[in-house]
Amino acid sequence: MHFDLPDLRLFIHVSEAGSMTAGAKRASLSTAAASTRIKSLEGQLGSRLFYRASQGVELTPAGEKLLQHARSIMRQVEYVKTDFSKYQDGDSGHIRIFANTTAVTDFMPEVLASFLGQRPGITIDLQERLTNDIFRGVLDGATDLGVTSGKIEIKGVEILPFSVDRLVAVVGSQHPLAGSKPVDFKDTIGFPYLGLHDGSTLTQFLKKEVAKLGEQLSLRMQVYGFEQTCRMIEAGVGMAILPESSALRYQKNMKLDIVLLKDAWATRERAVIVREYASLPEACKALIQSIRDYHNY
Repeated sequence: MHFDLPDLRLFIHVSEAGSMTAGAKRASLSTAAASTRIKSLEGQLGSRLFYRASQGVELTPAGEKLLQHARSIMRQVEYVKTDFSKYQDGDSGHIRIFANTTAVTDFMPEVLASFLGQRPGITIDLQERLTNDIFRGVLDGATDLGVTSGKIEIKGVEILPFSVDRLVAVVGSQHPLAGSKPVDFKDTIGFPYLGLHDGSTLTQFLKKEVAKLGEQLSLRMQVYGFEQTCRMIEAGVGMAILPESSALRYQKNMKLDIVLLKDAWATRERAVIVREYASLPEACKALIQSIRDYHNY
């Protein structure tokens, strides 16, 4: 059985696009040529890889399995290119990162600004993803690094902690909870809430916790980003649950009050997750160290 890297790359393009035509375009091929290559790949494997329909294509179970292997193979190819490129032009390469909302909006901008400033030959693809998507991306090789927080209960990854943060209730200076001692999360649910967009890992997490209590969160408004949330809180629109590190940052310039939560889940360990640290390119290892250095870990 023989695999050509261009065929595996084409297969990934078609899988991610959900369309033979769109996948072929990404691979700079005609639709007919792409279809022929995919059929050849199916013949070698003796398995059907796609269900074909008028609206596009969908992976079969065999296709799902091949996609995991193909991504892993292509990622290893990129690792080899990156490792050997340092002998030609110094630090260079491309790093893809799947991260949760806190990482994307809180500390990754500063970390990446410093990291890229010192390594002009490196490019970064930072994507905000839900926690399960981060785990899946690391496991199937769709991303080099995952940045997440909270309990990690998956096998097949290496966990590299870099800090501990906690979730807190953030209210305006005139809010009934302002100046309160630590409270239970359930005692805050009756107040109007501000939330991040539905794609936020934090929003999804809080909805699950509310559901466990048999309650519903009264979301008065949803916004994008912690700064916008804090501005609305200061204006008296509502309250929110936010990472303490972010709340403290905005409290310096806004009239906000931070109330601690008694709930055990409010304290969270933040970590980078990877498939295999030893096999990562030096650029990825350097970025992980930069994240740890930023948090003095």
